[in-house]
Amino acid sequence: MKQKKSGNINTIHLILLSIFFIILILSVIQPYNLLFWFMQALPAMLIVLGLVLTYRKFTFSTFVYVMVLIHTIVLLIGAHYTYSRNPFFDLLMNEFQLERNNYDRVGHFAQGFFPAFMIKEFLFRAVHVKKGPMLNLIVIGLCLGISGFYELLELAASWITGLPGEFIMGFQGDVWDSQWDMIMALIGAVIAVIPFGSWHDKHMEKS
Repeated sequence: MKQKKSGNINTIHLILLSIFFIILILSVIQPYNLLFWFMQALPAMLIVLGLVLTYRKFTFSTFVYVMVLIHTIVLLIGAHYTYSRNPFFDLLMNEFQLERNNYDRVGHFAQGFFPAFMIKEFLFRAVHVKKGPMLNLIVIGLCLGISGFYELLELAASWITGLPGEFIMGFQGDVWDSQWDMIMALIGAVIAVIPFGSWHDKHMEKS
């Protein structure tokens, strides 16, 4: 897909945006807690809003928009059920006698994996950072920084709302939960830029 100069909107991108709104509406129907839903769904809404507002100035590849959609779905599922009460992962926990519901781990892996594509493409196409180890290192570092900042936001949300940290941050009894969350984001970012890097590069070349 070529970069838009005329302001035209790609039909596939409109379809992806429509799917996002459908999932958003479904996620707010009888959530576990409406306040928690809003706080956890807000990042997804802000990401999409930012992409919509900047679409005519900078259009990402369709590959990135698909990755963004998948990430927002992960976020909205977490917002609906909370990250420690996902029913499918409850089933896995009971079936395999796990110590915790691991959807939270999936969410933080996604926090590093999916944004890495968007960051990499923006740095390459808009900032003109050359492909290679330095670009990959910058992307991984930024994803890890975002993960750490998100942990601080969760802590601030707990203080502001007065809700217990267990509810907001989903510790599930793990005192190292925040560290594991950042490790999962780091793993996600590394996988995005290394095993999936060449695949993403092909889509960037078509943009």
